[in-house]
Amino acid sequence: MISIRCPHCQVGLKVDENKIPANIQTFKCPKCKSPIEVAFVLGNKPEDDSETLVLSGAKPATAGSLHVLPNDLTPEQNILLSEGVNIVGRKSAATPSPTAIETTDKLMSRAHIGVEVRKDEKGENIHYLYDNKSKNRTLYNSRYIEPGEVVVLKNGDEIQIGQTRLVFVSEKDC
Repeated sequence: MISIRCPHCQVGLKVDENKIPANIQTFKCPKCKSPIEVAFVLGNKPEDDSETLVLSGAKPATAGSLHVLPNDLTPEQNILLSEGVNIVGRKSAATPSPTAIETTDKLMSRAHIGVEVRKDEKGENIHYLYDNKSKNRTLYNSRYIEPGEVVVLKNGDEIQIGQTRLVFVSEKDC
């Protein structure tokens, strides 16, 4: 069971996530009857499944990578994500990790975002995105991720860190 909160009337509901249809885009709040767009946005930390909000999007992707879109500061790259916590940010001598991005984008922190990959009860990978207390914040599908907020990624989600855009690609589509 997950907890959801209507963004219109703030009523809290409990929903069995296994009963949510895969293609659902919206549903009506049982209290105020307003349409609610569907996505999985978790509260404080990836291990804390309380405080789930339904905002926009679709069901979580099963696995993936981050495709770095090229711009004047950053060449095209592909960041493969592994199970556990992946800290993604600007590459420097101090951060020679496989999730470091080759860039001259100074608005990107060296440890800008975290993506935690965990198996669900069916054994499928779920990717949890959060801002890693970066100075310049993180955009997720054109909206800022709030401090402490965690978002479940789905195929095609767009993330912007600094002036660099990333696209989440599920393992099925890699």
